[in-house]
Amino acid sequence: MSPMFEYAPAPESRAVVDIAPSYGLFIDGEFREAAGGRSFKTVSPSTEEVLTEVAHAGAEDVDTAVAAARRAFASWSALPGAERAKYLFRIARIIQERSRELAVLETLDNGKPIRETRDADLPLVAAHFFYHAGWADKLAHAGYGPDPRPLGVAAQVIPWNFPLLMLAWKVAPALACGNTVVLKPAETTPLSALFFADVCRQAGLPKGVVNILTGDGSTGAALVAHEGVDKVAFTGSTAVGKQIARTVAGSSKKLTLELGGKGANIVFDDAPIDQAVEGIVNGIYFNQGQVCCAGSRLLVQESVQDELLEALRRRLSTLRVGDPLDKNTDVGAINSAEQLARITELADSGEAEGAERWSPACELPERGFWFAPTVFTGVTQAHRIAREEIFGPVLSVLSFRTPDEAVAKANNSQYGLSAGVWTEKGSRILAMAGRLRAGVVWANTFNKFDPTSPFGGYKESGFGREGGRHGLEAYLDV
Repeated sequence: MSPMFEYAPAPESRAVVDIAPSYGLFIDGEFREAAGGRSFKTVSPSTEEVLTEVAHAGAEDVDTAVAAARRAFASWSALPGAERAKYLFRIARIIQERSRELAVLETLDNGKPIRETRDADLPLVAAHFFYHAGWADKLAHAGYGPDPRPLGVAAQVIPWNFPLLMLAWKVAPALACGNTVVLKPAETTPLSALFFADVCRQAGLPKGVVNILTGDGSTGAALVAHEGVDKVAFTGSTAVGKQIARTVAGSSKKLTLELGGKGANIVFDDAPIDQAVEGIVNGIYFNQGQVCCAGSRLLVQESVQDELLEALRRRLSTLRVGDPLDKNTDVGAINSAEQLARITELADSGEAEGAERWSPACELPERGFWFAPTVFTGVTQAHRIAREEIFGPVLSVLSFRTPDEAVAKANNSQYGLSAGVWTEKGSRILAMAGRLRAGVVWANTFNKFDPTSPFGGYKESGFGREGGRHGLEAYLDV
């Protein structure tokens, strides 16, 4: 038997990114201190080290940013689409040129592995700006009438799990359609948005077209409620989404919400087992399971359950958990102590309610926020771990015998964001996709994204679509 090869550390250099001691708010093309003088620290989840200090925007700063966006709207919306496209193309190219720097920054601030930020996040960020640049002069042909108009000022509040990618999902279509933006990044991951402000300046984007306010939930609430805002776009938890819906109700603001999920990954007995295992791993352990469309419920046909679980455990034993800047790392750090506590509490409830818990043997770092990849078997639909969004690397396994039972179990959820179907029969894939109440259904794959394809959910997973031609509607007066 040949000896096993050991991995050698392959850390990406931190020297490629220069983080300043402090950052202000980006309003009207310039960085400035918060009016109230408040600030907060952002911490690296993998080491708990303080990365920098960031300004905390208050109500006065929100007023200033919205006013700047309103002033810029008149000239920006009047530009021909081809001229707006030039700025978006320029932003996309600068992101490509600075992708290594931005990938390292995102890994430091978020905790996800460098191979994900480098190979998934950053290419998609650039692709969204390229794609929407192409739409900027073709809006009359998008199917929303011969002369669709921009809405005005868009308030955009994004989460911490894909900080720069969620920014691209929202900013690119807004600008392509002629709107101006006030964006509020998540409190725990503000840095890539602040670096994006520098990208906007480098691209020569007119002042006030993009404004970035860092802060906590109170900053986002003030922005959403501001009377000068015409459009609200939010990605985050269902609970906060409901609050935003109540705030916006009765106003003329257009609203899109992309909220939580409890995606079902359905494996039939004719599926290629090894391929399905890779899809299951990618579906729930990608980005430490901190993905709204994660395949956190595995529904496997009874006749192949034992074979699949054996292959899955074998595969999980090869995952490397640790330093996110190491190019060999598969599973990085949980984003914050608060999120780690929630994952831990829900996982403990699974054990308390009688499900069987298993994790591969892995040594977790002493500092930082870490949770081992976990699988629960013996799960029923009554378990909390089968119903509630854990937003962590925790998989709940349920079985089924017939396609009807698989559909019933998959749809038995308050959410409806994503699903996956694994089978060799194309007819079965199409039949299942038509019956699953999920905004995205993947066939023999999972967590594949493209800017040309719309993304969004049903039920408590929100409403509206982002990406593709469908995503333009949210930023047009149609």
